[in-house]
This record gives sequence, structure tokens and C-alpha cells, in this order.
Amino acid sequence: MMNLVTYLRTLAHDDEGQDLLEYALLVALIALVCVAAITSAGTNVQTIFTNIAAALAPAS
Repeated sequence: MMNLVTYLRTLAHDDEGQDLLEYALLVALIALVCVAAITSAGTNVQTIFTNIAAALAPAS
């Protein structure tokens, strides 16, 4: 029983798992921001090329 109490105390004071979780959340947040930025940029680029194609269509 004493080994269990000692193990739980050391587990409560162990910060390695917390650091790993913080880094994982940070990476997930960065990935989410990148996906949102790329999606937005892709939509804007598509609009630009659509406008260019519409402007060039009467010329041909």
C-alpha cells in the first residue's frame, strides 16, 4: 500500500507528461492556423484566376 502512495505522489509531481501535452497542443494550434491560412489563400487565388479568365475570355 505504501508503494502505491509513493507512486501516486511522484506521479503528481512529475512534469514530463504535462510538458509533452503542452507541446502537442501548441503543434495542433499551429497546424490549425496553417490550414485556415492556406484555405483562405487558396480561395483568394481561385477568385483572382477566375477574374483573369473572365477578362481574357472576350479577347479570344
